[in-house]
Amino acid sequence: MTTKPKAKKFRIRRSPAAETPAAEAAPQAAPAQPRAVSQRVGAAQAIAEQVTAQPPRPTQPQVQPQAHAQPQAQAPQPNLAGQVASAAQVASETDIDAIRREGLTGRQLRMARRVAQKHGLAPTSDFDAVRLLRVKGIDPFQRTNMLELVKPEDAEQAPQKTDAKVQLPQTVQLEKQQLPSTEMANPAERRAIEIMKIQKELAARRRKKQLLLLTRLTAFVLLPTLLAGYYFYAVATPMYSTKSEFLILKNDGGGAQPSFLAGSPFATAQDAIAVQSYLQSKDAMLRLDADVGFKSHFTDEVIDPIQRLEENPSNEEAYKLYKRHVEIGFDPTEGVIRMEIMAADPQVATDFSQALIGYAEERVDNLSLRKRSNAVQDAEQGLLDADNSRRDAQEKLVRLQQDSNAVDPEAQIAALRSQINTYELQLQEKSLQLQALLDNARPNRAKVDGARGDVRRLEALLAELNARMVSATTGENSLAEKAAQIQLAQADLATRDLMLQTALQTLEQARREASTQARYLTTSVEPVASEDPAYPRKFENTALAFLIFGGIYLMISLTASILREQVSS
Repeated sequence: MTTKPKAKKFRIRRSPAAETPAAEAAPQAAPAQPRAVSQRVGAAQAIAEQVTAQPPRPTQPQVQPQAHAQPQAQAPQPNLAGQVASAAQVASETDIDAIRREGLTGRQLRMARRVAQKHGLAPTSDFDAVRLLRVKGIDPFQRTNMLELVKPEDAEQAPQKTDAKVQLPQTVQLEKQQLPSTEMANPAERRAIEIMKIQKELAARRRKKQLLLLTRLTAFVLLPTLLAGYYFYAVATPMYSTKSEFLILKNDGGGAQPSFLAGSPFATAQDAIAVQSYLQSKDAMLRLDADVGFKSHFTDEVIDPIQRLEENPSNEEAYKLYKRHVEIGFDPTEGVIRMEIMAADPQVATDFSQALIGYAEERVDNLSLRKRSNAVQDAEQGLLDADNSRRDAQEKLVRLQQDSNAVDPEAQIAALRSQINTYELQLQEKSLQLQALLDNARPNRAKVDGARGDVRRLEALLAELNARMVSATTGENSLAEKAAQIQLAQADLATRDLMLQTALQTLEQARREASTQARYLTTSVEPVASEDPAYPRKFENTALAFLIFGGIYLMISLTASILREQVSS
């Protein structure tokens, strides 16, 4: 990097002989001082133009002689005594001294040097840079944008416009009162003005956003709410509501087995839920249309287009409208079914309600009909099976009695046992008599022989009876085996008799339950035609529409803001 040439200062060295004439000439030159100043300014401008036109010369670095080096011959210095500095040099020094007295900061001087280098000037110092820039009519302390500092090559080659009006900084004397300037010299005031400007911009932007928000709310929330309110207040057809309540009771006098749920609403909860589902089904809607004319009522021209069915509607379209105008709810804690019917005519709503209650009662009866019929059939089949089983057991007992040739084998065995006991007693008596005869010294021979014959005969009879008893109690065809088989057949017959008796009781109970109703539908609140319409609820529906549109707008706004933030990040 080349350094800028330093300007040499020349002073007039006067001899003592010339001091007197110069002092004498000084008072004479005093009146011409203003003219000399103007000449100096013009000369300074000319010198500045020449300096600008000439490229700066690089200065050679000065080499300091070393202590051990040999002294070189110095070039002869020209004798400057008697030379006079030019008016341009004196004017530049005067201007530099004036710039020094302005009290510029180091940052301002560095800025002036950079601006001078940017414009191709070669200042000898920072103060000289300020002077040269002012001579060229450039404000060295003017704030520029960073884009203005970077100039393209075409802009550098293009000639600079020097005829632009530039306001140069002036030295202001503080002791003199000056008029207020349009520019704020105080940074605090300038900052306050800028803050106020920013606040105004923020307020304007806030008002713009509020206006846009109000416009969107009007378009997406208020306007649809007004349309909905207009429909509910002016267009919607008034609907009359008919309410009724009924419950299902269980017949406890049918002889059924007791349960801990008996008498509570949970005992008939399943039946109530089944009835509720049936009344809300398409089958009930078709039956109601066939009996009372559901479709024909809601295709009337009196009803508004939104609630009206088209001509010859399909079952699906009618069923959608049916679910909206027929509301059925079940309370499990009380076991009550609540039904509300809405129609354009109060009498029609009452007819619809009565018809649906009739369908519910029929459905309750049909719920237990199959169960009761199945119970009677099962009881009859059980009775038939018990009768057949008893018949088979009785035939088996008769067959065993015929095969054994004994009506009662046990009685025969008991008779044998009684005979054996009787003959054993007689044998003991005859044995005692014989022993008594033998105890005599001279026993009677005839009596002893008779007693011995009786004993012998009794022993033979007992042996025969014992043989018969053994043959009757042992073996496959013994009387004991036949008696056991007959006892089993008799026990089986007794069991079949008990089963037959139970089957008869069950059949009687099933027939009794089938002849009576197991479930009852009791209407606690009868349907009554209303005088005033219950729907539409104008204010409630309008407020609900406002909340719905507001919620939809809020969700869409939040979603859009989140997506915008994600895309921007």
